[in-house]
Amino acid sequence: MKYLESIGIDVSKSVIDVVIHTSGLHKQFNNNKKGYGQFIKWSEKNTEKSIDKTLICFEHTGLYSMTLAAFLCENNHAFSMLSALEIKRSLGLVRGKNDKVDAARIAEYAYLRRNTLKLYSMPAQAILKLQKVLSLRVQLVRESAKMKGTLSEYKTFLMKKDYAIVFKTMEKLIIQLKKHIENLEKEVLEIVNSNKETKRIYELITSVKGIGLVLAANFIVTTNCFTAFENSRKYACYAGIAPFEKQSGSSLKTNARVSQLANKKMKSLLNMAASSAILHDPELKQYYSRRIEAGKSRMSTLNIVRNKIVHRVFAVVKRGTPYVVLNKFAA
Repeated sequence: MKYLESIGIDVSKSVIDVVIHTSGLHKQFNNNKKGYGQFIKWSEKNTEKSIDKTLICFEHTGLYSMTLAAFLCENNHAFSMLSALEIKRSLGLVRGKNDKVDAARIAEYAYLRRNTLKLYSMPAQAILKLQKVLSLRVQLVRESAKMKGTLSEYKTFLMKKDYAIVFKTMEKLIIQLKKHIENLEKEVLEIVNSNKETKRIYELITSVKGIGLVLAANFIVTTNCFTAFENSRKYACYAGIAPFEKQSGSSLKTNARVSQLANKKMKSLLNMAASSAILHDPELKQYYSRRIEAGKSRMSTLNIVRNKIVHRVFAVVKRGTPYVVLNKFAA
């Protein structure tokens, strides 16, 4: 569909600021269902083009924007939800900032790209729930790691008999955190198995060596059940493991390197998966050893393994059959 108008929305915790691109009209509404209904009525009244020919655009602000996204999906309104960095880098040199100005800039960005922006599709309820559980797990894992690090330092420099209550409390907290993390992982598995599609995809991608429960669940969430990315190369870019060269004339030419713009959590998980794969997957173990013996960099080789894992995951999902280790068929 060709869109003739765009609406930019700046989303905050309590309110949304709305700007219609062509007329520049601005109005503020509450960030709740009642406010969304008023926003749609106001837009229909003040937009010269039909609301069906209008593209709504706003930044992905996590929890604050998801209720708006859910409302627009329920009422079949076309919208794009974009990263703040994508919009910021498109604006060039700008000065000043407030919610009205931000909404106007989003509206302009959407208008210029109204027929090329990808429409957002709301993930299934199982995916949203999985996302929240995984997010909480990450927080608890971080807290556990901090607590273990602090306890280790205390044991090095403090006498246990003098600080018995401190040591005992911290040890109990670490045990509790471990139990909570295990319970969340059980919940992740239950959510995955509760949905036919997520269960099918989970079984496919865990057939790839190096991929366990947490990484598989994160693949399902970040790809929206493998509908959000067209191919494995684009996902590799998203995860920050796809190398890009930097070259300009004869004065600048560097080896291909990965970008710092990445989902760092996925990058870290893929790094652990690659480290596991080169120990337990005969094919990748052989490949890794061969490159290291040839004098290649360990990090660049490990990054290649990370990419191979991503390509394998996308391949098994596209093919619909589990991964087959070819080495076992070799003569």
